[in-house]
Amino acid sequence: MAPKGQPAPRTDDGKIDFSGVYSPPGRAPGDPPSKSGEGYSHNIARDLEPDDVPMQPWAKALFHKRFVEDVSKDDPEGFCLPMGTPRMAPYPWGIVQTDKLMLMLYEGNVHGYRQIFLDGRPHDPTVKETYWGDSIGHWEGDTLVVDTVGLGFGDGRNNHSWLDADGHPRTSKLHITERLTRPELGRLVDEITIDDPGAYTRPWKVVEKSALAPNWEIQETVCNENQDENGQNQDARHLTALPHGIGLEDQKK
Repeated sequence: MAPKGQPAPRTDDGKIDFSGVYSPPGRAPGDPPSKSGEGYSHNIARDLEPDDVPMQPWAKALFHKRFVEDVSKDDPEGFCLPMGTPRMAPYPWGIVQTDKLMLMLYEGNVHGYRQIFLDGRPHDPTVKETYWGDSIGHWEGDTLVVDTVGLGFGDGRNNHSWLDADGHPRTSKLHITERLTRPELGRLVDEITIDDPGAYTRPWKVVEKSALAPNWEIQETVCNENQDENGQNQDARHLTALPHGIGLEDQKK
């Protein structure tokens, strides 16, 4: 772990520099346990009471089915689909920051990445129903505010993308706002506001803290779909009708 109390690094123009490799939030040595006993990757609301997650009735019923009845067997990440914003895998992750672009790199899942544009551009209106969304950031003092739209898939009842492995749903109305701070060298704080009127009765907030992991590097990860000896996916139903995916007809070619 990084020494405590050291100031956060800054870029040449005086902005906080978030670059580095971090432990997954909640899993660094000395991190306090959660109320649920799970990591953020399994339960994004791990620090909240169940009633603090304002799910609509249909979303609560779907969550119960996914988590309690099905024990997360249909988690899309388990079928090599991207985890998507704001989900976090239980593996190291990193940030590469320039003055116009921030990249978040993930060791887990499909070795994915997020782009956060810092050059003042507006949202791209063509980005719709994606895993990572369209993210633009601006500075408020030492806080980087990241606004992400273009997320979700339909009404959230499908298996295209979940907020976590437990199965909190997300819909095409999802809007994520993050406030990133680095109060000291060894600590990054991500305050996440989840605003999805398609699944929740009001916006709700979680706070994820990650510790800098000095001398760590992101390792290669391989996630293969379930193919048989003929190269045909044996579980194509999880990949059908995806905006950038394949369909059953494609499997027959």
